[in-house]
Amino acid sequence: MSASTSTPPATSATTVDAPPGRGAMLARLRDYGIVAFLLLLVVVMSLTTDTFLTVDNIKNVLNNAAAVGIIACAITLVIIAGGFDLSAGAMFTVAAIIAAKVANETSIAVGIVAGLAAGAGLGLVNGLLCTVGRLNHFVGTLGTMIAFGGLATLLSGAGMVLIDDQSFADVANTELLGFRMSTWALVAVALLLGYLLNRTVFGRHIFGTGGNFQAARLAGVPVFRTQALTYVISGVAAAVAGILVAAETLSVTDTGGAAIIFDALAAVLIGGNSVRGGEGAIWRTMVGVLVLGVIANGFNLNGVDPIYQQIVSGTIIIVAVGADAWTRRRSA
Repeated sequence: MSASTSTPPATSATTVDAPPGRGAMLARLRDYGIVAFLLLLVVVMSLTTDTFLTVDNIKNVLNNAAAVGIIACAITLVIIAGGFDLSAGAMFTVAAIIAAKVANETSIAVGIVAGLAAGAGLGLVNGLLCTVGRLNHFVGTLGTMIAFGGLATLLSGAGMVLIDDQSFADVANTELLGFRMSTWALVAVALLLGYLLNRTVFGRHIFGTGGNFQAARLAGVPVFRTQALTYVISGVAAAVAGILVAAETLSVTDTGGAAIIFDALAAVLIGGNSVRGGEGAIWRTMVGVLVLGVIANGFNLNGVDPIYQQIVSGTIIIVAVGADAWTRRRSA
């Protein structure tokens, strides 16, 4: 800042027009390094197996990534707004169980609406606890993760809930232009949340709330309402993902979402989104989702033990977060 006050106006104009410096180059590396890694990963997998780049396998990668991607995109909004959601996996399970049980008693349409309403309601509970209740976001959603998990066990009777109507499978497995509805759901959620984040007043409120909570509040941004709404969106997205997975298998278990939250958070972090809030992008999360999907699919095609997939995924998270922190320090 001191340099800018001592620099004449003419020099300042010249500086603005000058080629990007080290800070800008590091920012580009932070932004697009993960994209380059994804492309390298695709090349490696295509060289190690002949079936990786086939149309059917690409469809398989996208379909398998749909549930994780839908949840990850919504969690991205929560994190950018300065929050954190550990309970999405439990909401995924509760909403799916409610959708399945209500569908069995009434109709598929009513079951889906009930599941979505349950997701929104659980998300609102998170939002109220972390805003009105002033709970730490990590601690608050850790508590609801456990509580919602217990609710899932209670609703399911600690067993598997089967969906009676076989046509429920059409919700996820119907194809449009060669791709399953679960894949189209992922695309729709990513585009919708990307638009919401970057092209609406609500999106600007999300960035402002996460960037500087107090400054945003003093500027008139409804910070508590903004954060609460991101949790509601996370709950609805978790419900969508849960309903899709339930439709694919025509069954739901009370532990079905135990691991999906960690995959979703991994995708957010691998994509280069900052857990400090105030910045991030849906496209980053989608790149993280694809990285995890390509690794899982490529390892399966090559017959690699799944334990190595966990090791590689964990290492990528460490490297991605570490590289992000390093580039921020160097470009500061």
